[in-house]
Amino acid sequence: MSTHVKRAFKYRFCPTDAQAAELSRTFGCVRKVYNMALAARTEAWARQERVNYNQSSAMLTAWKKTEELAFLNEVSSVPLQQALRHLQGAFANFFSKRARYPRFKSKRKSRASAEYTSSAFTFRDGRLKLAKMAGPLDIVWSRPLPEGSVPTTVTVSRDAAGRWFVSMLCDDPTVKPLAATDAAVGIDVGLDHLLALSTGEKIANPRHERRDRARLATAQRNCARKEKGSANREKARRKVARIHARITDRRRDGLHKLTTRLVRENQTLVIEDLAVRNMVRNRRLARAISDAAWAEFRGLLEYKAAWYGRDVVVVDRFFPSSKLCSHCGALQDRMPLNVRTWTCDCGTVHDRDVNAAKNLLAAGLAVSVCGAGVRPQRRTPGGQSATKQKIPWREP
Repeated sequence: MSTHVKRAFKYRFCPTDAQAAELSRTFGCVRKVYNMALAARTEAWARQERVNYNQSSAMLTAWKKTEELAFLNEVSSVPLQQALRHLQGAFANFFSKRARYPRFKSKRKSRASAEYTSSAFTFRDGRLKLAKMAGPLDIVWSRPLPEGSVPTTVTVSRDAAGRWFVSMLCDDPTVKPLAATDAAVGIDVGLDHLLALSTGEKIANPRHERRDRARLATAQRNCARKEKGSANREKARRKVARIHARITDRRRDGLHKLTTRLVRENQTLVIEDLAVRNMVRNRRLARAISDAAWAEFRGLLEYKAAWYGRDVVVVDRFFPSSKLCSHCGALQDRMPLNVRTWTCDCGTVHDRDVNAAKNLLAAGLAVSVCGAGVRPQRRTPGGQSATKQKIPWREP
């Protein structure tokens, strides 16, 4: 059975001075149109009126005819229209209570990007040419596109470190469901070890941010000493951004390799529904939790499981996985974080993390028998929730 998976392939490229200037202009126009449309919608909302995408598009046409905003005609119109579509999607998420009210884009803090649809670029013989540009982009082809695939959308972006990227969205026929297997694994995330599996395996926490912490602190001190607005300040800021980018790239690469391995080896993967946003409010653990990137790990695991026909089961965060004996089912009264190994009354010696992974696996497998729990999850794409499950093997 053929599958149609939309997949984005991201590459670095080196623009010429003219291309960099054109793209920078486009980024600024996209941000300007987005902010103006958001302001117009906000004012209309205060008057108890609603503005949809078609009305915003008509506003854009009128703006281009004014002398003050005539510069909007100098860039391709497609990224500007896409900015309005993104704003429409942001409002749809807001009204569906999936996100908060849209915010204005900032020149220094927001992502600099522009999205081109098929009418605004040509891709032929491995050469990508965008609208309003004389020549193709000099792309570093780190991997080929799937054979026979043609990009439907191209997104050009520039990160804080000054690196340029192009992301091509296309169908990937190579993504097919893997052969079914009986293997199942419970996964408990942590800080001493990034993951503890129900098989007893522990995966070390690479602590990417800690490894570059001294370099990062030095670069940040140097940046703070520079005069604001000066060229030296910009150079120092870029150096800080490059260190952050190095940390992010290594972390993402490690998580991709880890999640791909887990999905390939197991049919069912059971994880815990952690409230990471609340956990990072702990001042002592916030830095370590952010470095571990538990939320990113879950996101990667879920979409890859959906691609390859695997099942991700999410157990409720209040399930006492650490305090429950995986051998006899006895529940301990309390289990402080400093207790890493404990002995149950039945005589079984438990490693805290491995025991939690085993309990998660048991609760997750109960989903196929009992169904999902009664408490709905806020975020369960590609997975089921196992909340307040009655453990079948636990005897009174």
